[in-house]
This record gives sequence, C-alpha cells and structure tokens, in this order.
Amino acid sequence: VRLVESGGGVVQPGDSLRLSCTASGFLVSRYGMSWYRQAPGEARELVADINWGGTIRNYANSVEGRFAISRDNAKNTVYLQMNSLEPEDTAMYYCNRKEPYTTSWGQGTQVTVSS
Repeated sequence: VRLVESGGGVVQPGDSLRLSCTASGFLVSRYGMSWYRQAPGEARELVADINWGGTIRNYANSVEGRFAISRDNAKNTVYLQMNSLEPEDTAMYYCNRKEPYTTSWGQGTQVTVSS
C-alpha cells in the first residue's frame, strides 16, 4: 500500500492549488478517503473527507467553502482543490483512507502561503 501526494507549492494569499493523492496497492473506490494537514508544532488535523461512493463530503470549519475534495476512481486518485488560500493554510498535507481504515502515511506535500 502506498500513497503519493503532490501539487503543493509556495503561493500568495488568495491563490489556488490542487493537490493530488495517487494510491497503489488498493482501490480508492472501495474506501472513504481523507485529507489531513500538519503545521510545524501542531497536531495533524483532518481537513476533508469523502465517502466511498463520492456522495458525502465533510470539511473542517476552517476550510469550508474554500476547499473541495473529489476523487477519480479511474485514476485511483483523490484531489483537494484549495481556493482563497490563507497563511493559516500553510502545512504539510497528507491523504489517507478514512478512519478506521487508515494505512501507512505518504511523504506529504508542502503548502506554503506567504506574501
């Protein structure tokens, strides 16, 4: 089982990014999937999740209305569209299977929002 996150970068406040999470060793279509983030010195935070059917999405209050989680089962990939980015969104972003089916973590992708 492997998860590879990509798409992070250094952007200015108000910019957008789309993160990708490509899985191998299992089918994302069979699991709910989640995006998390962790800022330096902070605990890992659940940002968004999507159920296995792709019909139910949940977001942290801090990103509601700005972030959107989606999935492409044909590509075995989950996305996180991030709009109107704020400095407070600066963190390492990770994806994983939705609890309680969490598996080993990938290396994450760094998002830095700075003017």
